Amino acid sequence: MRGIEYRGVKSVDGPVVVVKRSENVFFGEIVAVRDRFGEKRTGRVIDISEDLAVVQIFGTTTGIDLDDSTVEFLECPMELRVGPGLLGRIFNGLGEPADGHPEIMSSKKVNVNGYPINPYARVYPKDFIQTGISAIDGMNTLIRGQKLPIFSGNGLPHNRLAAQIIRQAKILSSDEQFVMVFAGMGIKYDVAQFFINTFEQSGVLSRVVMFQSLADAPSIERIITPRCALTAAEYLAFEKDMHVLVVMTDMTNYCEAMREIATTRGEVPGRKGYPGYLYSDLAELYERAGKIKGSKGSITQIPILTMPNDDISHPIPDLTGYITEGQIVMDRELSQKGMYPPVAGLPSLSRLMKDGIGAGMTREDHKDVSSQLFAAYSKVKSIRNLAAIIGEEELSPLDRKYLRFGDAFENDFLSQGEFENRSIQQTLDIGWKVLSLLPREELYRIAPELIDKYMPSDGE
Repeated sequence: MRGIEYRGVKSVDGPVVVVKRSENVFFGEIVAVRDRFGEKRTGRVIDISEDLAVVQIFGTTTGIDLDDSTVEFLECPMELRVGPGLLGRIFNGLGEPADGHPEIMSSKKVNVNGYPINPYARVYPKDFIQTGISAIDGMNTLIRGQKLPIFSGNGLPHNRLAAQIIRQAKILSSDEQFVMVFAGMGIKYDVAQFFINTFEQSGVLSRVVMFQSLADAPSIERIITPRCALTAAEYLAFEKDMHVLVVMTDMTNYCEAMREIATTRGEVPGRKGYPGYLYSDLAELYERAGKIKGSKGSITQIPILTMPNDDISHPIPDLTGYITEGQIVMDRELSQKGMYPPVAGLPSLSRLMKDGIGAGMTREDHKDVSSQLFAAYSKVKSIRNLAAIIGEEELSPLDRKYLRFGDAFENDFLSQGEFENRSIQQTLDIGWKVLSLLPREELYRIAPELIDKYMPSDGE
């Protein structure tokens, strides 16, 4: 049954339609716009004035004319149908089935806009997540309930890394399995197919919910996609007590869609043309991760963003770094050497790592080994720069030992197979092995008793 329909629209500009507002219209309300042939387009209210409402259409506005089109305000926000049948399903960016199956059997609908978690209700994240990837587990540990983005560049294997994390992630402190929510925004068909095939082959597809807004879909759809994904994650985590890992790619495409809409609306641009509210909008999404008092479930976020021109100071990675608790940075130079995963040793950071490692959580030597690896690799970078100027043969014997350490660190510790799943004990043992190339007096960040206990003897 239809509600009241209003005939005619005031203007059409790209995906934005200006219509005469009804009395009780509200921001974010869903609107049905029908052209002269009765074809329905769905949109949502993104601005309201005294007499007019601005509606953003999810799709094309071709065929909508000013006089014969009709507008119906549906008096509800954008909602996602949620229920036990979510897992194993593939949806488009608006939460509509895209796998050939009908909608899930549930009468429960939830507003996709959601709310950031109240800081007072949060539980501080402390549970170590083992990804099986040494560069992350050993030096940039992922904690349950954390927001840890991957900063990458075009052509780097961030999708392969994300798929590996989804396949291998597990919580050491319990037997509870992760379920995954995947949100793809503006991704190419081959990328979407890569994730589907990866999940099917590894047998995890039954534990994954996928939301895909492909590159040929309207860019406006990308604004809704992560909100649908996070709404599904909140249902699974806080109503079904599951531990949810949310991977969102590519946040750069999401921000580009925001800029497109802001330009269409004639908003005053901020840095590099992005809207001034880019920070608060990203925070709305990122702050929907975490753990809540009284709930067994949790949401851990891994947003992926490709830095334009590999520029880490670009507004998108810059603002993301302020909101999230660290970052995993992909390095193009390491990738060009044929290394996988090409995780940069020094710019990468996990701010919550210190609270999830150590005795009883990973191993007593974890913090000292990680700190020493950072310090030694930092020195390697300086020595390599010096060697480029004066030549390696002019370096001191100690400096040459650091160069051998740097090569071993990159080839043995950072590098591993795409399907190689290392335990945290294996990761730390490899760390000790590469540190053994340095003199004992250079291991100044490790307690002497830990060196005696864990340092491999010659010949091991």
